[in-house]
Amino acid sequence: MPELPEVEIRRQYLETSSLNQPIAHIDVEDRKLLTTDYGILSERLNGRSFVGTRRVGKNLFVFTDDPTVILRMHFGMTGDLDYYHASLDRPRFARIVFAFESGFNLGFLCPRKFERVGLVDDVDKFLLEKKIGPDGLDITPEELKVRVRKRKAPIKPVLLDQATTAGLGNWIVDEVLFQAKIHPEYPSNQLTDAEIDQLHAAIRLVLETAIRHEATYRDFPISFLTHVREWDDSPYDDIEAHKFCPRCGTRIERSEVGGRTTFHCPNCQRL
Repeated sequence: MPELPEVEIRRQYLETSSLNQPIAHIDVEDRKLLTTDYGILSERLNGRSFVGTRRVGKNLFVFTDDPTVILRMHFGMTGDLDYYHASLDRPRFARIVFAFESGFNLGFLCPRKFERVGLVDDVDKFLLEKKIGPDGLDITPEELKVRVRKRKAPIKPVLLDQATTAGLGNWIVDEVLFQAKIHPEYPSNQLTDAEIDQLHAAIRLVLETAIRHEATYRDFPISFLTHVREWDDSPYDDIEAHKFCPRCGTRIERSEVGGRTTFHCPNCQRL
């Protein structure tokens, strides 16, 4: 499913393709995907132009030339965007289409229909109501220390909680903990200042690397744990060849932590 890096890539795509073009109309194939009534959505967006974006975790907010009209996109498990000319065929799964007066369209792709689009009145108010913490790229070491130490749970589920910091999904948290050399079951409230600083640095490293490589996992540095996962684009032909820690050579362990499949090195990440 789209995690913070994928949503950031979609944000950049929207900004480079779809700004400053008045919306002629909105075509919605399945209105269950809307969190705002279709009539209200059309009334408030028709004639408006997208002028900027803000991403917080997995939420993409699109601002218009009316400061009171803000669109929220959530990409669910498989959502994507496709900018195309109206003379071309509608992209597959483009269940919501913003048709611009320029003759171009922005399709919001919803293959599995878990995606959502709607209006919000105020971004910060929305984040507060939904208990969404600071974005993974924006959180400071001090904020991370406060939020992590509030909890006695294992660090992995604490980092997965969007109230701690927004945008970290399962594979990202495994990678962050591997890079920081912290065991996924280590009690969150027992981490030292130095360990949380390592955690903060690892969050930035993993997110910035993923964005730089456009979330193409096979292109990540060989020092990344993500290569032990059986991605569709894995560069390894021999499944067993990449099951060992790239730092120490110890076989990577697979377990379940907080109900989620978890990978870690038992030597580098000791409990």
